[in-house]
Amino acid sequence: MSELSLPFAKTLLGRSALLASLAVSQMTFSASASGKTADLSVSLPACDRTIADAFRPDANTRVVQVAHFSKGAPLTFEPEHPANTPIATNDVCMVKLLVGPGNPGPAGASSTSEGIGIEIWLPERAIWNGRLHALGGGGWQGGPAGVAGAIASPQAAMVAAAEGAVSSTTDTGHTVMSGSFAVLPNGAINSRLWTDFASRAIHEQAVKSKALAAYYYGRPVRHSYWEGGSTGGRQGLNLAQNHPEDFDGIIAMYPALNWTRFITSELYPHIVIQRDLGGRALTKGQLDLVSNAAIAACDSVDGEHLGYIIDAASCRYDPVRDKAVLCIADGGTNSTDTCVNSAEARALNKVWFGMTSDGSAPDPVMDNGWAKGWDNAGRALAEKGNRRHWFGLTRGTTLYLDYPGFEGLMNPDHPFSIATHVVALEMRDPAIAEPLFRSAAGSGQSGWKNLTYAKLADAYAQGLALQPQFGQINTSNPDLGAFRKRGGKLLTWHGMADEVIPVQGTIHYYNRVASRMGGIDRVRDFYRLYLAPGLGHGTPNGTSNYAAVIPNFEPGQMYAALTAWVEQKTQPPGKLILSVGQGPASRSMPVCPFPEKITYVAGDPKQAGSFICSRPKP
Repeated sequence: MSELSLPFAKTLLGRSALLASLAVSQMTFSASASGKTADLSVSLPACDRTIADAFRPDANTRVVQVAHFSKGAPLTFEPEHPANTPIATNDVCMVKLLVGPGNPGPAGASSTSEGIGIEIWLPERAIWNGRLHALGGGGWQGGPAGVAGAIASPQAAMVAAAEGAVSSTTDTGHTVMSGSFAVLPNGAINSRLWTDFASRAIHEQAVKSKALAAYYYGRPVRHSYWEGGSTGGRQGLNLAQNHPEDFDGIIAMYPALNWTRFITSELYPHIVIQRDLGGRALTKGQLDLVSNAAIAACDSVDGEHLGYIIDAASCRYDPVRDKAVLCIADGGTNSTDTCVNSAEARALNKVWFGMTSDGSAPDPVMDNGWAKGWDNAGRALAEKGNRRHWFGLTRGTTLYLDYPGFEGLMNPDHPFSIATHVVALEMRDPAIAEPLFRSAAGSGQSGWKNLTYAKLADAYAQGLALQPQFGQINTSNPDLGAFRKRGGKLLTWHGMADEVIPVQGTIHYYNRVASRMGGIDRVRDFYRLYLAPGLGHGTPNGTSNYAAVIPNFEPGQMYAALTAWVEQKTQPPGKLILSVGQGPASRSMPVCPFPEKITYVAGDPKQAGSFICSRPKP
């Protein structure tokens, strides 16, 4: 969910004029375009004012900027730039668009928008491979995709230059990096920008990227792909649900599905701290002590500790029963300043179990929070009067992070800021949010600290009731029939130690799709889900064991599998091998297409050959 989720983070660069020494030519244009149509039979347009004068796919779209970056040029408009600024590996053409109508309002208000910004990168004609490889975003997204003089996505530029595919990204209709765009100055819901953020912007991104490619190259896109994680993963599944014609293949990684459900529940750990612990948060040392104890209790394979948990669903570690983490005063044996008392141990069990309406949690021996509490239609029983609302993080996942804007759910310094924004929007009270939330209707004052369990449950219910006004942001429709019918292919992977989005929510959605569409085997013909042990929210290690050596995907591994599936009509991808390190220190691990599970058979548990993928018995 974080705006730092790589490789789809938004980088906000400055807007100063480019010096000639950067070997980049660029022109910025006024709001209006001439509307002339290029005569492709005579010549193809250059990467210059020609595009601004002639490219007008509809009355709502205008070109903001065209810029050419030569091979070897830094991908920036700043005359002074860091040494690690990406360098164009081939000539590329950047075109920025604004697609109206946007949302009117007072200048400077976060809810005021000129429209949807789209940044499109075109490789030189000699290397274009006929593909569109569009990228999703993270968090609330936002950024300068429609702003002249700034680069929103160096990643998209590198895709165009290195892969030879047209690439693009969008600001989803707003430039701010918080949820304050979603409320109007009078306090009302900004439904127009909610819709742009939830679904319209990514559809416009697809349509306009294809139109510009056809105009620039004189021939249409042959194959179109979407790739995104977190918000970008949710966007990919939204496209499959609502615009199945847009993409031939979609990679939806660690997707932010059930947006209001899981994000509201992200605030739950800090409500537990406020209500059960008097506002005294556990220290980072305490959080690591207990989480690492959970790993040690559940990571053993053939008698060897891997340092991360393969089967998170079976881990029932309970710190209330673990004397090694409990303080001596609470019957334990731990005399260090990182020991936990009984109330703190119970609080961690609540966080792992997930959000309830009354702050309760069962004994983890009976229910560890993995899968119970759902009816056959995939609805949380809490919505029928029971207490369970959503999942918690898996045991052994780190409960704090030190990245700005990507804080972890029990960070003692502050709550996950996006969660406070969502709850403020659900309850129509900006003061509930953290101070980063600044709008003309009011700003955040950390009022979340006063919420009870019941009030948070009310916010959760409001999030569901407000879906029509929120642009159906939850993206939870399990009907992918139209996407399957047109031959679309879909791949998802989710780290089982995701620090932000519980992996169980993705499994929950996949099972709902299977229930709706004829069973798991029929769904696996076009949609495959992989669960990766130890990996986090796009991070190579999501566990509290920071020294763990965890096999990971190779760059482009999922994309290669998807393009082969689509273009070469191969069989659906089966077992994938993750790896890390070289030589004797290397490790590998298979990931299996759900519902198959990683099963040890014999040999070195640090090597993939020691495991098979097996299907659990019903």
